[in-house]
Amino acid sequence: MSHRIPARWFLLVTAPLLLALPACARTSAPPPPEVRTGRPDRGATLIARYGCGSCHTIPGVDRANGLVGPPLTRFGSRSYVAGKLTNNADNLQHWITDPQGVEPGNAMPDLGVSPIDAQDIAAYLYTLD
Repeated sequence: MSHRIPARWFLLVTAPLLLALPACARTSAPPPPEVRTGRPDRGATLIARYGCGSCHTIPGVDRANGLVGPPLTRFGSRSYVAGKLTNNADNLQHWITDPQGVEPGNAMPDLGVSPIDAQDIAAYLYTLD
């Protein structure tokens, strides 16, 4: 005597299990990079002062709605800086102070950002996750 399970019952039992499998394979995103010594409040002011918002859309910064460069929304959750450097504090500060040294000929101008200003700007950008 054969005990066949009707196809509809098989699907009712296995479909939820199959849908749950992709969730098991997911890993948590790494914590956002941070600049431990930077001052995010000062960074937001500096972003406005250097005019970063004329090229980038940057949440929390007045008149930062530029469309030339990429929007910096959720910056702290990104994997790369400028599509080239691993997103960490040192690389971001290097990019901010010397974008042409990182990628010659790119659209980001050298604005003469000092290392301490870059540290504070990075600290602010890492709050955007």
